Amino acid sequence: MQPDQVSLTLSAIADPTRRAILMRLMDGEASVKELAAPFEMSIPAICKHLKVLEGAGLISRGRKAQLRPCRLEAQPLREAYSWIEEFSKFWDTNLNRLDGLLERLQSADPAAKKN
Repeated sequence: MQPDQVSLTLSAIADPTRRAILMRLMDGEASVKELAAPFEMSIPAICKHLKVLEGAGLISRGRKAQLRPCRLEAQPLREAYSWIEEFSKFWDTNLNRLDGLLERLQSADPAAKKN
């Protein structure tokens, strides 16, 4: 069974190094060396992270002479956000119901009216 795009995206952004790389790419494309600079890890280790991000469709790599700059691809993040947003709606609805229940309980409790 093939993983869906949301699963690939969430799996890829589960790692803090990959999230930091995506944050850096929000400023514009960058080379592997530029992306590796803030981290205390080897270029091959950064390349493994980039391969995961590329496999999830979160980055693409261009060609400029011998350089292969990376750039952010935001669409998979939008899809994951939409999926997560459904849970936000769920919690908003349930918390609003809870607020209503608490208000009804307080208004029905004579001791609560004294406070």
